[in-house]
Amino acid sequence: LEQATAGDIVTIAGFEELGISETLADTEHPVALPYVAIDEPTLSMNFIVNSSPFAGREGKYVTSRNIRDRLMKELRTNVSLRVEDTSSTDTFKVSGRGELHLSILIENMRREGFEVAVSKPEVILREIDGEICEPIEYLTIDVPEEFQGTVIEKLGTRKAEMVSMQSMDGTNRLEFLIPARGLIGFRSEFLTDTRGTGVMNHTFEDYAPYKGEIEGRKNGVLIAMEAGETVAYSLFNLQERGILFVAPGVQVYEGMILGQHAKENDLVVNSSRGKKLTNVRASGSDDAIRLTPARNLTLEQALEYINDDELVEVTPASIRLRKKVLDANERKKSEKNRK
Repeated sequence: LEQATAGDIVTIAGFEELGISETLADTEHPVALPYVAIDEPTLSMNFIVNSSPFAGREGKYVTSRNIRDRLMKELRTNVSLRVEDTSSTDTFKVSGRGELHLSILIENMRREGFEVAVSKPEVILREIDGEICEPIEYLTIDVPEEFQGTVIEKLGTRKAEMVSMQSMDGTNRLEFLIPARGLIGFRSEFLTDTRGTGVMNHTFEDYAPYKGEIEGRKNGVLIAMEAGETVAYSLFNLQERGILFVAPGVQVYEGMILGQHAKENDLVVNSSRGKKLTNVRASGSDDAIRLTPARNLTLEQALEYINDDELVEVTPASIRLRKKVLDANERKKSEKNRK
């Protein structure tokens, strides 16, 4: 529409069922406009009603009905999103165009007052001619010359194949074909490696044969033994065992992830134990406790970090990591059953 005068119809409201690329036409002259193809989803994750002991403390909308209504409302405007019901009434499978697409939805929901737990993102695989295929993205990166080596090395570990490299006045444009799962968590890592100077964009290219496993997290996690408030004395002793995600004075619950273990196995720890006090004192004073600052994970970093048996608990005030099964004994039983 190049121009409109008084009396011309320029917008029509009230047609909720009208979808993107559908044409509303005169019944006497039903001429449809060309259909605009929309990229299919490449990544999915489960949105689950928050079942942690802290459920309902920080959020306004916490029930499955609240979450379902919000997701259905999102479908009206978010054309690349797909929402499916599952066998469980409190779990919804949400598929989107990538990690950023889904994390924006989660962030918007938490700002609106929703509480939700989300699972590890998974790529949507297809079987083509009897072969398992995965979505491939065409990745374009503009990066200063000094950082290109680091970026190429990182993408190599994520099964990316370089197809083009151009130099432009101190900045290099790198183009790759990379599995969609290789982009999970890469954006935040990329911005850190390039000190915020790099620019990346990606579009769906095609489905191609599965390229094999991409190395994930090697380390186990530190898991809270019981509910309570974290104490500096306990955290001081725990920081030797790995990297902490929580600071002193934080309320935790059994099964909540407190940090990354230095070894490959998970470790159940007590973060609420204080120092035992007696009336016997040495002549010297106690050494001051010095804690390494806790590592605060963003939503994107948390989604990349978790394993299949873990969840990210998202509330308006907090982002927490937790095990799907909170009880330590129940976790051991489920692990034995899987083996």
